[in-house]
Amino acid sequence: MDNTTSQNAAGGNNGVMTAQPNNNTSNVEATTSDDAKQNLSDVSNSIEKTLGLLHQLYLTVSSFNVASQLPLLQRINSLVTELDNMMKLSNKCNIQIPMEVLNLIDDGKNPDEFTRDVINSCIAKNQITKGKTDAFKSLRKHLLEELDQAFPSEVENYREIRASSAAEMKKMAQAQSALPNGDVKVKSEL
Repeated sequence: MDNTTSQNAAGGNNGVMTAQPNNNTSNVEATTSDDAKQNLSDVSNSIEKTLGLLHQLYLTVSSFNVASQLPLLQRINSLVTELDNMMKLSNKCNIQIPMEVLNLIDDGKNPDEFTRDVINSCIAKNQITKGKTDAFKSLRKHLLEELDQAFPSEVENYREIRASSAAEMKKMAQAQSALPNGDVKVKSEL
């Protein structure tokens, strides 16, 4: 992969590559994913190095005397160089973080709280949706019972049409989910 391609894959194009040496899309996706992981790893290593430099700088400043002026300047220069390197590496990363997470971090809270709240919200919405689905199933069952008493022959025709339609849809689904070795994936019905 040439330099232009890796830069396009890493940032600015949302992982979409513009120049590709071969047409195998699975290799391109794997390469893009590997490049993104490598870029994130590089930024993470740079952050760790910066933290180490900040610690060294803190030690130098806390025990400062005239003789430690040159090491202090060298460490400041190293920190500036590493921050510049970190900025260049971070430009290759395309990571989106929700503002709520950043606000939690600014408030001194654990960002895992955001994840927990999102999951709990999804569970609550899922329960509401499940309740609505169950209510509609109950309504459908009740309506079919009432219709069966009033119009038994029409309901019987409806059930036959519905059963044949379901069998046809199942055959189509099985035909579409055939595996390369001839086996068939069948989705279990709930």
